[in-house]
Amino acid sequence: MAVPGTKAAEVIAWLAEDYGLGRGHAMALYKVITDGTTISDTHVGTGGTHSGASRELWLDGAATNPIRST
Repeated sequence: MAVPGTKAAEVIAWLAEDYGLGRGHAMALYKVITDGTTISDTHVGTGGTHSGASRELWLDGAATNPIRST
């Protein structure tokens, strides 16, 4: 987890400078860094842009995601 008190802007600037990430992707990573891999129920199964199939974010790549494998 992030050091307590670390602001999103600092992490976003670091990710942009060192890795070329845009703000949206950097914010997604900041959320995982600060809150872990569990998301709110409001984003599960809605079919929207930010929807997920479960409350747990899969971070090991789409090819190994058991929810996406058919």
